[in-house]
Amino acid sequence: MSTELRRLRNYIDGEFRDAADGRTTEVVNPATGEAYATAPLSGQADVDAAMAAAAAAFPAWRDKTPAERQKALLKIADAFEERAEELIAAEVENTGKPIGLTRSEEIPPMVDQIRFFAGAARMLEGRSAGEYMEGMTSIVRREPVGVCAQVAPWNYPMMMAVWKFAPALAAGNTVVLKPSDTTPASTVLIADILGGILPKGVFNVVCGDRDTGRAMVEHPTPAMASITGSVRAGISVAESASKDVKRVHLELGGKAPVVVFEDTDITKAVEDISVAGFFNAGQDCTAATRVLVQDSIHDEFVAALAKAASETKTGQPDDEDVLYGPLNNPNQLKQVAGFIERLPAHAKVEAGGQQVGDKGYFYAPTVVSGLKQDDEIIQNEVFGPVITVQSFSDEAQAIEWANGVDYALASSVWTKDHGRAMRLSRSLDFGCVWINTHIPLVAEMPHGGFKKSGYGKDLSGYGFEDYTRIKHVMTSLDG
Repeated sequence: MSTELRRLRNYIDGEFRDAADGRTTEVVNPATGEAYATAPLSGQADVDAAMAAAAAAFPAWRDKTPAERQKALLKIADAFEERAEELIAAEVENTGKPIGLTRSEEIPPMVDQIRFFAGAARMLEGRSAGEYMEGMTSIVRREPVGVCAQVAPWNYPMMMAVWKFAPALAAGNTVVLKPSDTTPASTVLIADILGGILPKGVFNVVCGDRDTGRAMVEHPTPAMASITGSVRAGISVAESASKDVKRVHLELGGKAPVVVFEDTDITKAVEDISVAGFFNAGQDCTAATRVLVQDSIHDEFVAALAKAASETKTGQPDDEDVLYGPLNNPNQLKQVAGFIERLPAHAKVEAGGQQVGDKGYFYAPTVVSGLKQDDEIIQNEVFGPVITVQSFSDEAQAIEWANGVDYALASSVWTKDHGRAMRLSRSLDFGCVWINTHIPLVAEMPHGGFKKSGYGKDLSGYGFEDYTRIKHVMTSLDG
C-alpha cells in the first residue's frame, strides 16, 4: 500500500495556494531516495500573482518606520527559535542532513542573522546634509529597491532563505522567493512562520523548477534578482535581468584553495580541514576542497588526511556519529562519481572514491592526490565530499596555483609566519581569506566572491546595502 504524499503549496498574498494549473512535482528525501511530498510546479500565472502581491504590498512596507520593520524581524527570529524542531524536521527531510548538526549548526546562526538584520533596519541612513553649491543643500537618501525576486539553492535551503529575505525585508523591500525544486519543504514552513507576522504580500513563496525561476527573473515587476546557485544559473539570470536592466546579486560556485605551509601544525590542520571539506557532504561553495601543501610535508599531510577521511562517517540523519548526510539528488551523485571515474592516470585515490550503501545518495569521504593544476577535478567544482591535494614548492607557486581557477569565493592559509599570512591574504584573489581556520562565518562580516563566483555580498552591512538604492535630493535655500 502506497503512503500518501504530503502536499506543499505556494504562499502568495497571505495564503497558501496550489499552482494555478494544478501541476506538481514529487519531492524526494535524499537519505532514502523515496518521495515524501509533492510541491507546486508553478507557471507564469503563479509568478504573476506573487509579483502583483509583492508590488501591492511594497508601498506600505517601504513606509514602515525602521523600528517597525525591526520589530517584525525580531518576532520572526523568536518564532524561528520557538518552532526550531519543526524547521529541523523539514530541513532534514529536505536534505538528509544529520539532525543534531542541523540543530546546532544551522538554527543558532539563522536566528542570529535575522536579529542582525533587524538591527541593520535601524541603520538605513544617508550622508549628513551639506551645502556643496551656494544656496543649495544636498541630502543623500537610502531607499529600498522595490520587489526582489530571489532564488535559493538546495545545499542550505533553510539558511539561504534567511540570507535572502532578512536583508531585503529589513531594508523595506518585498520578496518573492523560490526554493530549489528538490528542497522546498523548509521554505514553505518559513512562509507559514512569516505569514503570522508580516502583512500579506510582503513575503511570497513560489515553488517550481528552473523555468519558474526564469519567469521570476524575466518578470517586469522585480527591481532586483538575487540568486545563490551554479555559475551556469548565475549567467542565465544575469542575461535575463539585463533585458530590462534589473539589479543582480549573484553568489555562485567556489573552488576554495587551502594553502598549507611546512610550519603548520599538521594534526590541527588536518582535523580542521577535513571537517571543512566534508561537512554537508562538501556541498558548500566555501568547502575546503582544494588543498595545496608544501612539498616538504606533503606525504605526511596526505597520509594524515586520508586517515581522517577513513574515520569520517556518513549516514542517516538520526545517526549521531555521522558528520554528513547524502548528496542532494541522483544527478549530483552522478556528477561527483563522474569526477572520480574520469581521474587521470597520475592521480591517486587515497581514501573513499565510492558510493556508500544501496539506499539514498551517499558518497564516501574521498581524498585524491597526485594532481596537476590543469586537471578537471582541480579546475571545476565537484560539490561533493572530495578533497584534492597538490604539492607546491614555494610561496610564489602556491599563490599562482591558488588563484589559477575561475572561482574566487573563499580561501585559507595555514602557517605560523605572520608576515607570510599577511602577504597571502593580500595576494589571494578571493572574497574571503581565513588564516589557520576555514569556513567560520559571522553575520557582521561579508560573504561573496569575485570572478565567476559572482558579485554582491550576503550578510553584514554590505549585504544590507545591496538591497538599497541611493537618491540625491537637492533643495534651494531660497524657499
